[in-house]
Amino acid sequence: MIDLRLPARARARPDDPDPEAVRLVQETRRRIVSGLTRRDRWALLLVGGGFLAAAVPLLLFHHSARAPSALTVLALIAVYAVAFRVEFEIAGGSVVPTELVLVPMLFLLPVGAVPLAVAAGIVCGRLPDYVRGRAPISRVGADLVSSWHAMGPALVLALAGEGGPSLANWDLYLAALAAQFAVDLAAGTVYQQIAYGLSPRAELTFLSVGFGVDAALAPIGLLAAIVAQQHALYFLLVFPLVALLAGFARQRRSAIDGAVALGSAYRGAAELLVDFVEDTDAYTGDHSKQIVDLVLEVADDLGVDSRGRRDAELAALLHDVGKMRVPRELITKPSMLTPVERALMETHTVEGEKILARVGGLLGDVGNIVRSCHERWDGAGYPDGLSGEAIPLVARIVACCDAYNAMTTDRPYRRALRQRDALAELRLHAGTQFDPAVVDALVRVLGRDQSLVA
Repeated sequence: MIDLRLPARARARPDDPDPEAVRLVQETRRRIVSGLTRRDRWALLLVGGGFLAAAVPLLLFHHSARAPSALTVLALIAVYAVAFRVEFEIAGGSVVPTELVLVPMLFLLPVGAVPLAVAAGIVCGRLPDYVRGRAPISRVGADLVSSWHAMGPALVLALAGEGGPSLANWDLYLAALAAQFAVDLAAGTVYQQIAYGLSPRAELTFLSVGFGVDAALAPIGLLAAIVAQQHALYFLLVFPLVALLAGFARQRRSAIDGAVALGSAYRGAAELLVDFVEDTDAYTGDHSKQIVDLVLEVADDLGVDSRGRRDAELAALLHDVGKMRVPRELITKPSMLTPVERALMETHTVEGEKILARVGGLLGDVGNIVRSCHERWDGAGYPDGLSGEAIPLVARIVACCDAYNAMTTDRPYRRALRQRDALAELRLHAGTQFDPAVVDALVRVLGRDQSLVA
């Protein structure tokens, strides 16, 4: 099963997690420890209350010949609680290996009791968070929402009759698994629609990873159930696998924590470098900060992924960082530069790459983009004479936004252009100096959001 989630949107190094996935995991962590919104309360009341309205009659009216010992019942609930705490964080939530325990439950307990036993396991698994104040007790309704997945297979097996586990009944178990996914999807869709306005299609996308995990673990759970027919507590053979997955989950959480800390460090380093540039020339520093929002809006319009978007933000901040190595009198010169001075000024892209390479890591990678921010679509730019799509897309975006901001800002040697005149210049040079698709995206963005107009 998959725990309550936020939606994910969906070239990276192995040590470079998707920034959007990291952001969504952080948001999910915050949501778990936060209080309920009004929409949350209504969603939990409806979907959680609906679970109780279905699970209690199933327990009361389904007759079963099974009579497990109290020890078996408690052991199943306890191991389910442990498995529920093994949260492998993914974009927007966490996958938990409870399928390893759910399947033995379906064959060791009266089928009608399984949904409530699952709910008890989830509540027990969350209990340490409630006791330590890591999650508000009001979120216990979310535990009931998460329990809906057990209703599907319980109903299928109840209608088929309580037989013992057998590989020969694979078609029945496949139907039970399909029912598990269908009920989980239905409950999750209703909850997410009420609480967050998400569509069923989006919910299916978010649940697909959890369904894949459950489908992979279900056969192992079935084997545990078959072995447990000799002695009920033999189902505990799944516990070492749960413990192994717990170790992987901790590593994953540590990796996300490290990515968050490293991302903050990179952003801090970038802002510090921009401050150094600003000390050299206030206009250059302000200019770098001003184009960030515009660059991000254009990147979003062009469908740049989350890693590219992060690179765009950093490149927008740092595209002029190499000007720290250019004589200040050239940067602030109130008249046009001579050819010799222009050649010296143009070294700032290579110098910027060198500065960022010394920082290393993500900023070292961004340095490759910074180097290309003054290339031209027709190949007449610098420093490498790249053309067309050989120029990194992020560099093309920064180049276009950089030119627009420069044209619409007062400079020592000329007054700012009006927006329409600056856009006319960009259109005039689309296909020569600028990527035509980027120019079109910039025009669309400025047409939608007047707050970005210089």
